[in-house]
Amino acid sequence: MAQEIRALKTLPALGAALLLGACSLASPRPTPPSYPVSQQTPEPLPPNPPPLAPPPPTAAPAPTTPPRENHLSPATRALVTQARTLVSRGDLDGASATLDRAMRIEPNNPLLWVELGRLRLAESDAHQAEGCGRKALVLASGDRSAQAQAGRLLADALRAEGRNQEALEIERQPFMR
Repeated sequence: MAQEIRALKTLPALGAALLLGACSLASPRPTPPSYPVSQQTPEPLPPNPPPLAPPPPTAAPAPTTPPRENHLSPATRALVTQARTLVSRGDLDGASATLDRAMRIEPNNPLLWVELGRLRLAESDAHQAEGCGRKALVLASGDRSAQAQAGRLLADALRAEGRNQEALEIERQPFMR
């Protein structure tokens, strides 16, 4: 009985071995294709060519971002119109208060800084007008029209301070053309 149990335990392993052997006989391995061998000797390689000169540097393409244009919102446009009316009537304090309200709405709009700078020039405060012009110029980055307005304000403020050479330098900047 012990021999029969041992024989039964080895039977599955024996069956698997026979099955694998039969499979390997049934499908022979393919032979790799043979290619004709040339009897000619290969041509010698040319000597190492001289290294190529690097290409001349080219200018980087200009950025393709569209120019930015600053506009006044309807609320600030109404306040600027009101401030201009007050200036024409001689009410510089009222115009200043009106532009201050507009600045609370759009503090980063360079056009409002130009308006405030023009008002400061009308009040004979060239130093404050210069500061407004410089602030407007920084905020107008990418907007050539706003940059030109800020540049004119800055040049006018510098002239009012007697700094004519600096005003000329501002007017020669590319954004002023």
